[in-house]
Amino acid sequence: MSSRTVIRGGLVITASDEIHADVLIEDGRIAALAASATPAADAFTADRTIDATGKYVIPGGVDAHTHMELPFGGTFASDTFETGTRAAAWGGTTTVVDFAVQSVGRSLRQGLDAWHAKAEGTCAIDYGFHMIVSDVNDETLKEMDLLVEEGVTSFKQFMAYPGVFYSDDGQILRAMQRSAENGGLIMMHAENGIAIDVLVEQALARGETDPRYHGEVRKALLEAEATHRAIRLAQVAGAPLYVVHVSATEAVAELARARDEGLNVFGETCPQYLFLSTDNLAEPGFEGAKYVCSTPLRPKEHQAALWRGLRTNDLQVVSTDHCPFCFTGQKELGRGDFSKIPNGLPGVENRMDLLHQAVLDGHLSRRRWIEIACATPARMFGLYPKKGTIAPGADADVVVYDPHAEQVISADTHHMNVDYSAYEGRRVTGRVETVLSRGVPVITDREYTGRAGHGVYTPRSTCQYLT
Repeated sequence: MSSRTVIRGGLVITASDEIHADVLIEDGRIAALAASATPAADAFTADRTIDATGKYVIPGGVDAHTHMELPFGGTFASDTFETGTRAAAWGGTTTVVDFAVQSVGRSLRQGLDAWHAKAEGTCAIDYGFHMIVSDVNDETLKEMDLLVEEGVTSFKQFMAYPGVFYSDDGQILRAMQRSAENGGLIMMHAENGIAIDVLVEQALARGETDPRYHGEVRKALLEAEATHRAIRLAQVAGAPLYVVHVSATEAVAELARARDEGLNVFGETCPQYLFLSTDNLAEPGFEGAKYVCSTPLRPKEHQAALWRGLRTNDLQVVSTDHCPFCFTGQKELGRGDFSKIPNGLPGVENRMDLLHQAVLDGHLSRRRWIEIACATPARMFGLYPKKGTIAPGADADVVVYDPHAEQVISADTHHMNVDYSAYEGRRVTGRVETVLSRGVPVITDREYTGRAGHGVYTPRSTCQYLT
């Protein structure tokens, strides 16, 4: 049966435009837009009408970096695909791209199949996969070609975590050469893990075991060095490069320099680096463990470079790196040894609201908010214009957003399956009111009306953001 919805009277904001318009949705797609209170808009007829007067109408967010059910440090990320995608919807995100993991000694296909099995039939919103490549060999390289053909078009490698996900420079170069041929995009965790492990060992030997030392040993210079090395390896391979969770001034400078040289090099940062700092890692007792992630939180003075990078487009995307571990029973694994604290923060529900607050604080324009949270991640990872915009033919992933509502972020009210909030007590202005995923209401007037299994796997084309 055909279904039609019209959203009336809102300010439609995309990466390129702001217009008071009515939006007509038909059979899960955007059918038309027309300026509000005009004959064209008045002619829209629908089964359901949503009044967006005084509200923003924005594309659903695209979070291109999540880790649901990720095994790490002897435990698992606490959000399942069901709980994590539901929380994402509460926060105005309608598509996530999660990371399937190749285990050393196993094939890419085995890892991808395992992640399909975790996600299928459970997600509240649409999802795709990147592939973590942990074991580069001739068979892996052949599999990369096959995965690109079937819509898994990005591959993550790690210069960190020796013995777990780590790839050496030769393995990285070989994967980059392959991606240069097959159109894939290499995503890089850029930290010098070999050097960091030496500093971890030395710190523990000195009795420096508290969470704050996690930030002290993972030095900004080692992020910058790895970022530089990844850029030059990609240049040698003739491949594009996307550096994940950029946190340090010096790493931003490496990206800016490469982009000034005309290289296809891109950078992502995350809300935790924009809003949190080493002050959180140093909270008394063991509270700092809540903020252990890698790359680590940096001193506050690094935030200015990240905001500037977002304004100048030396950083293109804000994702969450959502990888939650409960404080009780999970983060506590690292009491007495910071190196055993599971790395990761919850945040998939908070990204859109925190970035709207950044608009109010003068860091970003409204259109740039949508660009870095919706449109560019969709373009970067081959989902545009199906996702990331409000335009005829696009999926009807639409958020009615109240820019005036005030809220206090808290674990008491969030929907992520984790026992703390990284932003506990923070007051922000702006809140999701209604969320449509392919035209189906998932959040309706601040009530969850979605269901597990509505979200579908979404194959992706290759990067649409290359120069």
